[in-house]
This record gives sequence, structure tokens and C-alpha cells, in this order.
Amino acid sequence: MAKKRPQTKAKRPQLSDAARAGGADGDFPVVGAREPCPCGSGRRYKACHGRAAQHAVTELVQRPFDGLPGECDWVALRELVPAATVELTLKGGLPEGVPSVTLATVLPMAWPALRRDDGSVLLGLQNDTASGDISRDLADTLQRALTADPGTPVQSRRAPADGPRLQELLDSEGAFEPVVHPGFEFWVPDAENATPEVTASLERANAAAIPTVRLTGVDAAYWCETPDKNHLRWVMPHPEEQLLDALARLHAAGRSNLGEGTRLVGSFRAHGLTVPVWDLPSGVSAEDIEKPAAEFAERLSGALATDAPLTPDERRARGGLTNRQVTLS
Repeated sequence: MAKKRPQTKAKRPQLSDAARAGGADGDFPVVGAREPCPCGSGRRYKACHGRAAQHAVTELVQRPFDGLPGECDWVALRELVPAATVELTLKGGLPEGVPSVTLATVLPMAWPALRRDDGSVLLGLQNDTASGDISRDLADTLQRALTADPGTPVQSRRAPADGPRLQELLDSEGAFEPVVHPGFEFWVPDAENATPEVTASLERANAAAIPTVRLTGVDAAYWCETPDKNHLRWVMPHPEEQLLDALARLHAAGRSNLGEGTRLVGSFRAHGLTVPVWDLPSGVSAEDIEKPAAEFAERLSGALATDAPLTPDERRARGGLTNRQVTLS
């Protein structure tokens, strides 16, 4: 029988000089999960500093656009609007050689970002992200796009857990003014020289785009046209419980519609905000709904200011609205 080896106390892994300099919680580069941890402990990254990094990149941020100018429009462009662009303002101004930075709902070939031949940057919003913080993922993509070679797309990757968020890169005083487009022609300033792949992607995207218009009289309200009926989808900044109470008060009083033939049918929940949705007759255009939407905003303001307990009819109305709520994110 083999002789049993005496048990010895395991030695504590020694940190490298870099780890000592940064402390036990120092910043380390992200490496593969099975690679040695950069801190010098001798353990695999996933069993060492990768644990905290993985938690940081998977923890869901409920309101990733909170604190940015136009938070409601960020949500709408991420979830509801097919084709739109917004000029972004960076803190400290644009880097040399970058004439502009533009947020776009979608880019050709689903690229996360694109550095055009002239040095300008397009940042795609409706892409899958690797972590639970869309803001951090987009900020990482934007930073890489600013230094990419002109004429090249930026590929997706997992953002560093300690990387900046959009709130740290964008000017909080900058305007956020979406421009909704009928199609995706903004992809190709020079359509004649577009590659066959981009041309085919453009044709597919245009064929699938639902006609959409942003209202001018109220914030973050978007009219859209579908074959059977039209809709108004309105991203609102109010706390969800307070907003649902206010909508229930108006609904129970018969004051939640936007005119004859229109109906409040429910709401979405997206990125921490609530998006009420109205069905509209197919003949009702975006222009037709401007005045009714402004009048509804005034009624809603009054209902939001009311803190009296809901009546039985209002509670029933609220239950109906809650049952028809769908979470998009």
C-alpha cells in the first residue's frame, strides 16, 4: 500500500509587484476565463479577479440611460424607432480628426459602430450587448470607434468592468434631438460606391422599417403606421406606480383617449421607464394626433398631482392596465 503523504498547509499565493502596487483590489486587464490571472496569484482568472469582473458585467442596470439628456428618447430609439439619428456632444469636444459623432438606431451589417472614411463616427444603439449595462457597453464601443482607422467598422466585445459609461463621455448639457428618417439612406452618403453587402443590407432594412414620426408638441412620443391600425407609443419619465395610478384615474373617468376612435390599450416597460400605447384609426396621422396629445399631457399632469386613494373604478382600471403591461427589457 502506498504510504500516505503528510498533509501540509497550502502556501498563500504571492502577488506580483504590479498587484502589490495596486493593492488587492487593484485594476487588472480582462483576459480569458481560463488564463492565469494578471494579478500573479497563480490561479485562473475566473477563480480570482474574474469573479468580481463577471459580476460587474452581468448585473442588470435597470435604467442605463438615467442621467443622460433625453433619457426617454434614448429608450424610444433603442426599442421602438426603426431609423433615426442624433448628433452627440462629447465632454471636452471632438478629438482631432473626428468631425462628428452620431448615434444611429441601426447600422449596416449590425455593426456596433463605424468610423467613416472622413473620420466621422456612427454609433449603433440597437445591438445586443455583452453585459447588463448598455451604457458601459456603448461607451466602450464609442471609445474604440474614436480611434479606429477611417473606413472601418468596430466589432463587438465584452467591455471592461471598470470602463466608463456614456454618462462620463457625453456632455450632460448637450442637446439630444432625434431625427427620424423614412429609411436607412443615412448609412451611405455615396450610395453608388456602397459595397454589395451594404446595399443588400440597406434594402432589407428599408423593407422592414415601419413608418414612424416623432411628435413635436410633446416629448418622446412616436406615431407609427401598421397595416391594420396606427399607434402612438409615448415614453414617459414618471415613476411607474405614480404613472399607472394617474393613467387609471383618467381611464376610469373616460379621459385617457386621444380623440374619437382612439384607445389606451396598455403599456411597455423598457429600461426602467413606462411606455403607454394607444391604438389609433388607420386614417389618423401624426399631425392629427399632435393637439390631442398635448391636451392629454395637461390632463395627465393634473392626475399625477393627485394623491387621493384610488376609487374602486380606478383600481379596476389600474388592474386592467397592469395586466396588459409588457416588459421589453
